[in-house]
Amino acid sequence: MPEGYKTVAREAADEFVEKKSRFIGYAKPVTTEAEALAVIAARKKQFWDAKHNVWAYVLRSGAVRCSDDGEPQGTAGVPVLDVLQKAGITDCVVVVTRYFGGVLLGAGGLVRAYSHGASLGVAAAEPVQMRPCTVMTVTCDYSRYGGVQGLLASEGQLGETDFGEAVTLTVTLPDERVQPCQAALTELSAGQLQLTEIDRLFAPWKAEM
Repeated sequence: MPEGYKTVAREAADEFVEKKSRFIGYAKPVTTEAEALAVIAARKKQFWDAKHNVWAYVLRSGAVRCSDDGEPQGTAGVPVLDVLQKAGITDCVVVVTRYFGGVLLGAGGLVRAYSHGASLGVAAAEPVQMRPCTVMTVTCDYSRYGGVQGLLASEGQLGETDFGEAVTLTVTLPDERVQPCQAALTELSAGQLQLTEIDRLFAPWKAEM
């Protein structure tokens, strides 16, 4: 499986006011240019009365685009794009909407404002590290359930638990934690319990910007 990557967990927005101009920073996870462009079009339609809807996106496919949307060249789209690239975030589109308040910000002021708007949007959308993971199950008797659950919760993300004649737990583990988790499970159960792989996928872990 390819290496992990950093993106955002959900769509979200945040805003601030700078010298009477209202800036709304919005971010959303996307995987294709068509998705990104559809998001941009929807934001422009929603905020049709705004002076500018500046945008940028970065995709794992390698596609990278940005637009000043009428602001002076280099003062808006590039700063928004810089926020994504410096944070290492991909498969994400950001739109910063500006309602002009009548006070000019100057080139430096615009760069700072659009950077801040993009940062607010990305932070609200919760950066996550998508890590290559293995989904595993383990079945144990009820007497071992508490200990096994605690171990798995400390190593990965617990999923569904099936309570039948025995208990079957599902856990998503970062690939590098599979062997240590199995070793700990072996020690806990005196060699009687074994993890079984059922799937491979990318799963989100909270990440810092």
